[in-house]
Amino acid sequence: MNIIIRPAKINDCTRLLELIKELALYEKAPHEVTVDIEHFKESGFGNNPVWWAFVAEVNGNVEGFALYYIRYSTWKGQCLYLEDILVTEKMRGNGLGKLLFEKVIEETKARNFKRMVWQVLDWNTPAINFYKKYNATLDPEWMNGILDF
Repeated sequence: MNIIIRPAKINDCTRLLELIKELALYEKAPHEVTVDIEHFKESGFGNNPVWWAFVAEVNGNVEGFALYYIRYSTWKGQCLYLEDILVTEKMRGNGLGKLLFEKVIEETKARNFKRMVWQVLDWNTPAINFYKKYNATLDPEWMNGILDF
């Protein structure tokens, strides 16, 4: 198996959106993905990108990704926010998630950010156990606030 972890390119966007929909299905919310491909491409590769990603390519096929953006903490300064990480169901257990997560950690350190932040659903035991391997703090105290428009 030939695995390459690399920065996402604009021509990966269609595949990334497919994987985002796979993640939404896994998270029991497929109807929540409403972003269209043009907005997605513009947001990541336009004049003012707001997200970046790494992809896991296996034998030439994108089988996973980690998408992140910069978040600001008034207490810590700039932080890297890991929005989504996914490995296709057929490729789970082959170390791709570990490679992607460690690449994002590397990116966080390279940018001299003091913190990397993400969310995990409380029922997603495989993900929770994965993050615990890194001694991550999983804080049940904070609740998510969302306003949809």
